[in-house]
This record gives sequence, structure tokens and C-alpha cells, in this order.
Amino acid sequence: MARDALILAFDTSAAHCAAALLWGERVLAARHEDMAKGQAEALFPLLDDVLAEAGVSFTDLHALAVGTGPGNFTGTRIAVAAARGLALALNIPAVGVTRFEALAFGLPRPLCVLENARRGEIYGQEFGDTGVDGPWLLDPSDLRHAITATCITGSAAESVAAQVPALTILPQAYPLAEAIARVAATRWQTPALPRPAPLYLRPADAAPARNAPPPILG
Repeated sequence: MARDALILAFDTSAAHCAAALLWGERVLAARHEDMAKGQAEALFPLLDDVLAEAGVSFTDLHALAVGTGPGNFTGTRIAVAAARGLALALNIPAVGVTRFEALAFGLPRPLCVLENARRGEIYGQEFGDTGVDGPWLLDPSDLRHAITATCITGSAAESVAAQVPALTILPQAYPLAEAIARVAATRWQTPALPRPAPLYLRPADAAPARNAPPPILG
């Protein structure tokens, strides 16, 4: 990666709207606003503020980075759709970064990232010395057998460590949006980079309508 690459990262996968602007190794500006709803309306004004603070514009960017979850279904879609649209309009790559990858960035391996999935469940993914296991969604009672790493991080780390005292809790190395940008900095020049896509580990909460849709006439 060129050290002067300018990468704008953002995430709305939980009850927040967050963004960071990375230039090489430097964070030029960052914002994190807690909000239970309204991310769709807040995202672009927040991105404008971040760019304005750094004195740059969208056309100066080399790449975009977006958090792809897991997390809130609607929030994740908001950020991913924004990243895809901006990437198309600006003709620059957009890099999807999972919450697991962001929280694991900059921490020693082997490591297990554990996030609260609500409903009494936990999202997790293990990052080993030589590879990465697939993410999972588990009941806390199953975690003792699922975790092979001795170090853990994430929003559910404390509750899990209370059940498995041998585990060591590590604080995340960077704020979420900055971590997303730093992960993207390692891969934005990858050939045939796939478009960002949400990472869903459970079915959507909304059920499809039972009634058949009306016929389209003409």
C-alpha cells in the first residue's frame, strides 16, 4: 500500500454511526456518535464533517472501507449500500471489513473475538497463528468447547471470561472505525476485490408477508 493512501471508513452495524479517515498510518479525523436509530440520515453529514475536518473531499479518496457486521440488519445494510454507491460514483474500491476482523486487528494471535448477539447468544470467531476459523453464533453454554484460544476480546469477553476464568481479556487495539480503515489499508489494492456484503449469522427478524403480492397489470 502507498503510505499516502487516503481511506474513509465507516460503520453503522450497531447503535452508532462511526467514521475515520486514514492517511497512511495517520488518522486525520474520526467521529463516533451513539444512536439507537437514524443512522441513514446521520451517516452522510457525519462523513462530510470528517472530510471537512481533514480539509479533503470525496474526490481525494483512494478507497472506502465499511463495516459489514455482524450486527443490526438495517444498520449494516445502510453502511454497505452507502459504500457501494460511493465506490461506484467515485470509481474507487470499497473494502468490506467484518466486525471480527476489525476487533482482532493489532492484537496477538491466537485470539477469539466474542460479541454480544443479544437473545442470550454470542457471536464469535477465532484467529489463529496461521489461519482464521469461520464465524459462529452460539449459546454461552457451548462456548467452553468452542474456544481454543487463550486470549479473547470483544463486547462479550467479560461475561465469557467469568465462565472460563483461564481466558485472558485483551482490550481492542483501535476504535472500531479506525480499525476498519487499517484492515482495509492492507487489502484495498487486491485484484478483483469483491464488493462489500453484509455478514449475517442469523435469519432476519422480519418474516415475509403471507399474502401473495398483487398482480402487475399491463
